[in-house]
Amino acid sequence: MTVAELETKQETKQETDHDIYQTSTMLALLDGLYDGVVSFAELQKHGDFGLGTFDQLNGEMIAFDSEFYHLFPDGTAHRVKPEETTPFSTVTFFREDFIYTVDRPMRREELEALLLKLFPSRNMFYAFRIDGTFREVKTRTVPHQVKPYKPFIEVTKSQPTFTFNEASGVITGFWTPAYAQGIGVAGFHLHFINDERTGGGHVFDVVVEKCTIRICQKSNLHLVLPDTPDYLNANLSRKDLDKEIAVTEGAQ
Repeated sequence: MTVAELETKQETKQETDHDIYQTSTMLALLDGLYDGVVSFAELQKHGDFGLGTFDQLNGEMIAFDSEFYHLFPDGTAHRVKPEETTPFSTVTFFREDFIYTVDRPMRREELEALLLKLFPSRNMFYAFRIDGTFREVKTRTVPHQVKPYKPFIEVTKSQPTFTFNEASGVITGFWTPAYAQGIGVAGFHLHFINDERTGGGHVFDVVVEKCTIRICQKSNLHLVLPDTPDYLNANLSRKDLDKEIAVTEGAQ
């Protein structure tokens, strides 16, 4: 390998370390675009950590340590198969910039306030991982859909919910700046899986017992848009975007 090739490889690695790779947008999901467009075999080339959903909105995805899990609507969890596909997922290569330990109980609001203090700026993207024990984790898992698809806000009204009490596990999360609302979920987006790897879901409330927080800052967003007739004809202008996302995220 020549010096030029080595320098190019190093530059590519540095770029990759700062990249978030995302398939489609939250706006498309709100409009009911649930068909898988990217395989997990392909997605895993772009990150070892992340969250998302599956073809026909069949459950939630959580990934860390290069292990991808499918959190099903019935509350179970299984390893993702490479041939499975996703309509919307966000992944990155997780290389923590700093670590923080929490050794006392903390509700979600306090946890998020702490994370905001730890972030150097709210104008950047962040991936973070929380390993620990939790007094309570409340999750939901979107149910499988069939065409004609209902809008996402309608789907979440009947989503199954689960509560994990005195559980140990992993939360993966992303912070998206306010200016990227609609591309992703502005603010915090969290998924959970227990240590037994038997269940989890999208987190809408949590009480931490004690945990370790790892954070990495991301400066590049690599957005891959579907080149499909459904996407090209979708309504990606939402009158009540913030309200719709708040409802689907469980904030209202």
